[in-house]
Amino acid sequence: MNATSANPTRATRPSAATKPLRWAADTVATMREGARLRLDYSAQSLWRVDRLIEEIRREGAPYAAVHTVLRGFGAYAGEVVVRRTGAEWWETGGEHWLRTPDGRLWDPIDEARRCYAGDGSLRLLCREAVG
Repeated sequence: MNATSANPTRATRPSAATKPLRWAADTVATMREGARLRLDYSAQSLWRVDRLIEEIRREGAPYAAVHTVLRGFGAYAGEVVVRRTGAEWWETGGEHWLRTPDGRLWDPIDEARRCYAGDGSLRLLCREAVG
């Protein structure tokens, strides 16, 4: 696995993390500026994310209109797991998922989609992944 680092004193991240990191950061900025909601990469913040997804679902927004938002929320939840467990982002066939240090695999982006369908929770995914 390739790791890149712009700053040699900073821990390196796998190249598979590049896109999810950007999606998560974009989501944090959008929520802060557009919704006046501060997301701080804490496990507690995932309660708010789950509620936001539920609100979007109740408003009846078509999936095609919220696909990018859900991807961002999933990437954000993945980064919460990464920061709490030391998990790493992996990429296969354009799909991004996490591997926690215990070897388990997680798909927080798909979990965000499941939340939108009414059958998932980013908060619970984080709780389970963190142990």
